[in-house]
Amino acid sequence: MSNMPVLKLGIVAVSRDCFPMSLSVTRREAVVKAYTEKYGEIFECPTCIENEVHMLQALKEVQDAGCNALVVYLGNFGPETPETLLAQKFDGPVMFVAAAEETGSNLVQGRGDAYCGMLNASYNLKLRNIKAYIPEYPVGTATQCADMIHEFAPMARAIIGLQGLKIISFGPRPQDFLACNAPIKQLYNLGVEIEENSELDLFEAFNKHKDDSRIPEIVKSMEEELGKGNMKPEILPKLAQYEITLLDWVEAHKGSREYVAIAGKCWPAFQTQFGFVPCYVNSRLTAMGIPVSCEVDIYGALSEFIGTVVSEDTVTLLDINNTVPQDLYEEDIKGKHEYTLRDTFMGFHCGNTAASKLSFCSMKYQMIMARSLPEEVTQGTLEGDIVPGDITFFRLQSTADAKLRAYIAQGEVLPVATRSFGAIGIFAIPEMARFYRHVLIEGNYPHHGAVAFGHFGKTLYEVFKYIGVETEEIGFNQPKGMRYKTENPFMG
Repeated sequence: MSNMPVLKLGIVAVSRDCFPMSLSVTRREAVVKAYTEKYGEIFECPTCIENEVHMLQALKEVQDAGCNALVVYLGNFGPETPETLLAQKFDGPVMFVAAAEETGSNLVQGRGDAYCGMLNASYNLKLRNIKAYIPEYPVGTATQCADMIHEFAPMARAIIGLQGLKIISFGPRPQDFLACNAPIKQLYNLGVEIEENSELDLFEAFNKHKDDSRIPEIVKSMEEELGKGNMKPEILPKLAQYEITLLDWVEAHKGSREYVAIAGKCWPAFQTQFGFVPCYVNSRLTAMGIPVSCEVDIYGALSEFIGTVVSEDTVTLLDINNTVPQDLYEEDIKGKHEYTLRDTFMGFHCGNTAASKLSFCSMKYQMIMARSLPEEVTQGTLEGDIVPGDITFFRLQSTADAKLRAYIAQGEVLPVATRSFGAIGIFAIPEMARFYRHVLIEGNYPHHGAVAFGHFGKTLYEVFKYIGVETEEIGFNQPKGMRYKTENPFMG
């Protein structure tokens, strides 16, 4: 996938001057060896930090090596001032991790006390208002520290991505879509740039791409992807023209940013003026690593981008759409899957989910729009049942008063035919009914949720914490016996 940060991790060991520096150095070497053997490359900073002069030297070394994420490793107690100054001066995400003691036979000269040093480090980080990731249990052997660093990698990619992201939007939200409001203050707080355009600007650019020489090549790519699902071949040249328009716009408007996501207009006037719906093209760009949200959902696009970077895979954006009928549940789910009816729902959108994430697909007209418009202008949606398997449903959102809020829920798409239309799947999330009421409704979330294909809740939770979402503002599907604050304690 394109449009993705490339991570260059570095590790710097620190040493308290009343402890042997060799203890930190040899322990650092062991961590690097364990990480390299299991996960790949990490830059080992040769300078071990004991003081502020060492800190400046180490900072230069990791910068010269091109590191964009850093691990500060307490091989022993560690010097709290220079180690936290390093985190402050380094331009990128930082993780702190500490060494466990190796053996009971060497607890005199070989004892490092990093367990204690991590407390001082965390206190000093807070005093300096420095963001840093500290794992749940940040003290471990070389192999355990290597595993923790590996868990840090996708978080670091997401944070780097946000710092270099521009969201490009086209047009105001459709009427009655105030739920997709997008206060931009928090985007700037996150380091995200926003470029808002009229759909008229996009229409002008689209018309300028008429008869573009690249159109036949894109049409061929679409034909190969769709195969037998190519139900409206006559619309492919226009869709290809639109795809080229968006890709050219991205390249021309990146500006100072490295990464882009798009919040696109798709109705009500889009179809009558462009002559098609953009769903299939949106799905193709998302599969390339350039997420495109529907209905000018700016925070939906932001959420999709985070999910793409964390999972290194295609994501989608769906309506939390409709209940599963009782008879369908009784026939296809009950007794076959360990979910109640209220744990299930259907996630749907008109046709923006990538072909690779559909069990089968057909590209044709958009049924809902065709109820009030000529069918020929509603062509271009991609329909099919979403592939079964683990998913994470999530969203990062700014409230109307510009407060960051998020939710994360892990579950799965069931291998059950939906019997419906659009890009759609039957989702099952444990305790979904309570989550729906006390997180989604109580938290005033819009109907769109981002979907990552796999379980990434642990990583997303840490990303949201790192970027400043208060933990009480990160909702999740709480298990039975864990009451939501707004949940009636007298409910049966």
